[in-house]
Amino acid sequence: MKKFLTGNEAVARGAFEAGVTFASAYPGTPSTEILENIAPYKEAVYAEWAPNEKVALEVAIGASIAGARSLAAMKHVGVNVAADPFFTYAYTGVNGGLVLISADDPGMHSSQNEQDNRLYAKFSKSAMIEPSDSQESKDFIKTALEISEKFDTPVLFRMTTRICHSKGIVEFGDREEVEMKEYKKNIPKYVATPANGRVLHVKVEERLKKLEEFSNTTELNRFEWNDKKIGIITSGVAYQYAKEVFGDTVSYLKLGFTFPLPMKKIKEFADEVETLYIIEELEPYIEEQVKAAGIKCIGKEVIPNIGELNPDIIAKAILGEERETIDFDESKTVGRPPTMCAGCPHRGFYYALSKKKNIMVTGDIGCYTLGSAEPLSAMDTCICMGGSISTGHGAQKAFKKNGVEKRVVSVIGDSTFFHTGVNSLMDIAYNRSNAVSVILDNRITGMTGHQENPGTGYTLQGEKAGMIDIPKLCEAIGIPNVKTVNPLKLDEVNAALDEALASDEPSVIITRWPCVLKRFSEEDIKEFGNEKTVCIVNEEKCKGCRICTKTGCPAIEFVSETKKAKINEHMCVGCEVCLQACPFDAIEKAGV
Repeated sequence: MKKFLTGNEAVARGAFEAGVTFASAYPGTPSTEILENIAPYKEAVYAEWAPNEKVALEVAIGASIAGARSLAAMKHVGVNVAADPFFTYAYTGVNGGLVLISADDPGMHSSQNEQDNRLYAKFSKSAMIEPSDSQESKDFIKTALEISEKFDTPVLFRMTTRICHSKGIVEFGDREEVEMKEYKKNIPKYVATPANGRVLHVKVEERLKKLEEFSNTTELNRFEWNDKKIGIITSGVAYQYAKEVFGDTVSYLKLGFTFPLPMKKIKEFADEVETLYIIEELEPYIEEQVKAAGIKCIGKEVIPNIGELNPDIIAKAILGEERETIDFDESKTVGRPPTMCAGCPHRGFYYALSKKKNIMVTGDIGCYTLGSAEPLSAMDTCICMGGSISTGHGAQKAFKKNGVEKRVVSVIGDSTFFHTGVNSLMDIAYNRSNAVSVILDNRITGMTGHQENPGTGYTLQGEKAGMIDIPKLCEAIGIPNVKTVNPLKLDEVNAALDEALASDEPSVIITRWPCVLKRFSEEDIKEFGNEKTVCIVNEEKCKGCRICTKTGCPAIEFVSETKKAKINEHMCVGCEVCLQACPFDAIEKAGV
């Protein structure tokens, strides 16, 4: 049977076919759909969302030590969070095979940086595999698990956005039921004390030599001989781009197993071609190692190390060709920057926050990061997952120590709070900061497409679960002032902010209202109701002051001909934030 699958869907199928019985992840674009597509195989695979990437890898490591084939998936910056256990497990080695999927994001389509995680394999001294299409994404998972078990190593399975999200024809196979390996107590192997680690490091170096021998012989790294005037070494999606530009007019060394690199094979290839190019996205990972081996090649001298590659970039860089594109009048294109949805529960909070004076707002990773955009401009920083509260704590302490009269408000989402924000809040409680922390609880993990989290009451595979009570959690770690508000009621938000900003003690405000796009559960309907209304502008009352547009709602527009505001009834959900913001009572609920 053949199906048309994305790389993420293919990885999920590959995990099923390869006998994986445990899979864990924290959702993050472009990796999210991997676990979502593994979850339906619930009869064969236990799959879960973890509160963060470190935990996701640690539970997969636990399953691996127990003897099960295991998988953890995350986006590239998530590997930063999971690096601690990953580096140590590279020393100890595995029992059941373990694959860590890193979904990199060249071009930063949904990320704060475009780091190249191939360097993690070299840094941790773990084996690495890179698929170039959906079929390889499926097939290479099984190969990765076999390599993991044969060489006693975790395997970094490096994907990129275009591999994750592009579709290709994939031929299915049957599931291979792999017997769980026996667990045996082995303190020298799995207890990473300095004494044991020194011995393990020697074994790691010996393992790398064996892995390089394998790299030079495996069909994962293959020659494609054509004209030998030009030779290209490439991997991942860059291989597809190179093939599109050059076709069969050049020779290729296509790399699928990329750490350790097959240096013997690379030298053999280089000796056969007249001019050697290395085509890779982002960092000169392959190029630096090839040049260090004394092999002459051309890489980042012509290929950019910023942003995604594509065939046009490669054709221009190497052939000097300007590929023909469709001409259009750019002046007629309409800019559509990302914005919070109409009815987003965060908008009311941000609108109220934007009115506060002499404050610094430290933000976090999520769709609520869009609160930094005009016209709200209600966020000053965004560094990393969970960083808003700790960044805010540091800023508030620095202001106070240096006599600066400025207050700090930290803003974080519910899933991000569970991810690493709770640790930062402990720091505030412990060190008695009066920074104000706001947890935007929209009852789901919103930015990555509505995944469950520890506060939603459901698991990845649809089972009912315990629901963490955020107010009680905050109180339990020592926050004296905790208040929950409806973010769509501006008076409530204003009062809570004023009270918290006036306090000399740690304060937490929790805004609790579901994401406007969320499919309401029974619990949601019981707590929040399910009424859907719209707001309209009474043109007789409208003074054209444009205050309603300053809420940033995409359903509101200002009509220049009439000098009146207008609400798109097909977008409006009746959240009433604009109604409350209007000083002339010109916005009303339809039918009221």
